[in-house]
Amino acid sequence: MSITAVIPVWNGRESLGRLLDSLEAQTVPVAELLVVDNGSSDGAPELAARRGARVIPMGRNAGFAAAVNRGIQSAQSHWIAVLNSDVELAPDYLAQLVDSGGWFATGKILSAQDPARIDGTFDLVSRGGAAWRAGSGRLDQPAFSRAQPIWTAPWTAALFRATLFERVGLLDELFESYLEDVDFGMRCAEHSLAGEYVPTAVAWHQGSATLGRWHPETVRRMSRNQVFLLARHYPRHLLWKWAWPILVGQLLWGGVALRHGAVLAWLKGKWQGLRGFAAIRRVAPPCGLDILEPLLVTHERALRVAQSGSGHDLYWRMYFLLTRGGAK
Repeated sequence: MSITAVIPVWNGRESLGRLLDSLEAQTVPVAELLVVDNGSSDGAPELAARRGARVIPMGRNAGFAAAVNRGIQSAQSHWIAVLNSDVELAPDYLAQLVDSGGWFATGKILSAQDPARIDGTFDLVSRGGAAWRAGSGRLDQPAFSRAQPIWTAPWTAALFRATLFERVGLLDELFESYLEDVDFGMRCAEHSLAGEYVPTAVAWHQGSATLGRWHPETVRRMSRNQVFLLARHYPRHLLWKWAWPILVGQLLWGGVALRHGAVLAWLKGKWQGLRGFAAIRRVAPPCGLDILEPLLVTHERALRVAQSGSGHDLYWRMYFLLTRGGAK
């Protein structure tokens, strides 16, 4: 059993140094350290090289998906850990994920700024095409401390069997960054290749360290990629059957963008998503109705329960109100 750590970087030298410290402290050592540089200018790749990493230069900011794919293709281990450069791991983080037995695994990721709060656990996708990182922003509580099988893991700090990529493929580089991990998880579900959420494995994430959560570029990509998810995975029947939840989910997200002064970026992203819709469906036809419909109904039920138990975000309160309680 060997582990390759793949770390995409675009600046963030200090954060990368803290991650490398936590990797050196792992109870299961990393056999290979690959740092994929997206054109950093602050000395991050030079620091990585001094710390024993093999640095793979992309030559430009090619996006998260392209950088991670390059690292996966270069890895030579049985397991591949994909790690954001602004995350720190508890010493037994990788050991616990290896022991989980799933095709992939992730742990409980806490906020580095407020360790009592959750940054992310696993992803839940609504019928409307929007995803929620379960527990994000909530105080840590027993509801998010239950180990369970999952289909969609955030790639903030996740471990994968190398053979999984032979079965499912790599990240879709059309997504660049944001929701590319959700797309991958939905493909895992379509292949019935489940992962594990291991809440006793703990990490701490700085979060949005590159651009910021409501930076116009972040909003544009999120807005576009929500449409790409619909194009990639929703059969025509579900696009019509769930037209109302889709419309509600997409427009409400625009309302949130408006509140944060990013509505123009939201509109630009939606336009780009719609322009690319037909091309994506030609390249990757949607999965079978018998797979996607029960998956998203189950996800939306779990999302509604988790929101109810931890306090509704305004977005999800309005979504469930307008869709009459969500999927039943």
